[in-house]
Amino acid sequence: MSPIPQLPADFQAALASLRSARSRSELKLAEVPAPARLAPFGVALGAEIMIEGEELATGRFILLHDPQGSTLWGGTFRIVTYVRAQLEADIGNDSLLGNVAWAWLVEALAEQGAQYTNAGGTATRILSESYGSLATRPDAVDIELRASWTPTGTSISPHLEAWANIVCTFAGLPPVPEGVTLLPRRRGDTNV
Repeated sequence: MSPIPQLPADFQAALASLRSARSRSELKLAEVPAPARLAPFGVALGAEIMIEGEELATGRFILLHDPQGSTLWGGTFRIVTYVRAQLEADIGNDSLLGNVAWAWLVEALAEQGAQYTNAGGTATRILSESYGSLATRPDAVDIELRASWTPTGTSISPHLEAWANIVCTFAGLPPVPEGVTLLPRRRGDTNV
């Protein structure tokens, strides 16, 4: 049995920063296995927003660390994220949806003061149409945002908080000012 490698000090500081991040109560975070082949060190969080048994959005937040650095990353850390949510068909068919999803990410990072470089990503709309015995199902449109960026430094909590806000935005939850708690949504409530 080989010994567990000692975590680098920078990665330990980044993990401590992640633990100090604030999150909204609607967003359930849990540690999930990190991809082992992308970097020597990594941690991954899965997220979901469930309201009254209905999944509104899911996602992944992965922090990778290579003490040797990566020319592709432009640093020793890389954040890789994924968010997916189902949208109303009329919103999901908007040709500017990808631009809006990317703008939400960039704005959320700026609002949290998350410093980064080398950002890139894709926004994908997925149309699901049902046929045959499933023909009674309504058409569904999902949006996926896959993005990655290189954080500057080991303060990762602003990045996680920004990403958590994006997951909430994708779920259709309104922004909440600090110190304010939303009342639970009622099924069929369109005024939230």
